[in-house]
Amino acid sequence: MNNKERMDLADWAVKEILRAGAQDASVDIANWRQIEVEFRDGSLDNLKESVQNSLDVGIYADNRYSTHSTNDLRRDSLGSFLSEAVAMTKYLGEDPDRRLPDPKCFEGREPRDLHIYDPSFVEVTSDQRVAAARRIDAAARALSEEIISCTGGYEDSVAESVKVTSNGFRGERQITSFGYGLLVTVKDESGGRPRDWNWAQTRFHKDLPGAEKMAKQAVEGALAKRGQAKMPSGTYDMVVENRSASKLLGALSGPMSGRSIQQKSSFLEGKLGQKIASDKLTVIDDPFIEYGLGSRLYDSEGMTARKRVLIDKGVLKSYYIDSYYGRKLGMEPTSGDSTNTVYELGEHSLEALVGMMKKGILVTSFIGGNSNRTTGDYSFGIVGMYVEDGKIVRPVNEMNISGNLTDLFGRLVEVGNDPYVWSSDRRPSLYFKDINFAGL
Repeated sequence: MNNKERMDLADWAVKEILRAGAQDASVDIANWRQIEVEFRDGSLDNLKESVQNSLDVGIYADNRYSTHSTNDLRRDSLGSFLSEAVAMTKYLGEDPDRRLPDPKCFEGREPRDLHIYDPSFVEVTSDQRVAAARRIDAAARALSEEIISCTGGYEDSVAESVKVTSNGFRGERQITSFGYGLLVTVKDESGGRPRDWNWAQTRFHKDLPGAEKMAKQAVEGALAKRGQAKMPSGTYDMVVENRSASKLLGALSGPMSGRSIQQKSSFLEGKLGQKIASDKLTVIDDPFIEYGLGSRLYDSEGMTARKRVLIDKGVLKSYYIDSYYGRKLGMEPTSGDSTNTVYELGEHSLEALVGMMKKGILVTSFIGGNSNRTTGDYSFGIVGMYVEDGKIVRPVNEMNISGNLTDLFGRLVEVGNDPYVWSSDRRPSLYFKDINFAGL
């Protein structure tokens, strides 16, 4: 089934839902295929292919709302499925705020190629996929005899989908994704098992980086952690490398959701226009980055995608508000989820940021911990490197940072020039002053 056939089926399904007694409906039909290959210590360990067709409907009947899903796309089966779904919806409690987005939210969508679909996907063979996973696994194991475990992996996926609503929205998209990387564990005389990883994700197959460079970064990262140990508790500067900065920056996104705001479970409630971080933090949601892993022309409700400033030099400018919570809050909807998150970059590389520290810790990963979206309080375990006078001295682990996110981001003094391009969250490395670490 191609997207034209899916669109015809979606139009038919909407009519069937309305004929069964609903006032409005949304229909999403998609086909998704993913292939995964994994090599472990030189041997093929996993080879998996998943293919799925799906039809998801949203039913709006008598101020009641429900969603239903099926993998059976035959019309002779769908007729009864849809009529029964409408009948079940009418047993639910009323919620007058559950409605399709205002049609004005669908306006302004311009046709443009965001380069998120690679036509060469069909040319990638099973042999090439297996060879990619084998190559990165072998490249890593060739770099050191200290490796005790290495897992190299490759995956790709392709998806085609259409969306139709009864109040005028029609859209379709095609996307591809390619990724590969590895996880390496090395020997440590102290009895530990330090490890590191590297993973790249792209929209186009040709944009995947070389296996040797990927392997070298992971192996060197793991070897550098040998002998890691706790340090005395104290106040240290902190640099968080871009791979791991999502742990901190992601702690801000949950409290920005309309659901959290409406249910008063967000420490950012009522803070639009207020300072929540230092001047160094500017965050933008940009759906139009070519080849971007989060790029799109419309969101899951069909609302037209728009570029938005979320935080401007530390000032909170916007929330993630879908149409439902927009009505609950009396606010204009923006979108309920993110696209590509980009940041205003600084002038310094990660190496330069480390070089600025007189006494600090370079955080290379977080181990456990959590943040409370209602209060903003957080507690995270860290793994990293102790730095003195701009030089890495020794590896550290099993230390902990805790406090409040508003205070933490108020201590942000530098932002790196190194966005993490293998993710829709293109976060840079971050430099914080005077962070309390708990250790020995």
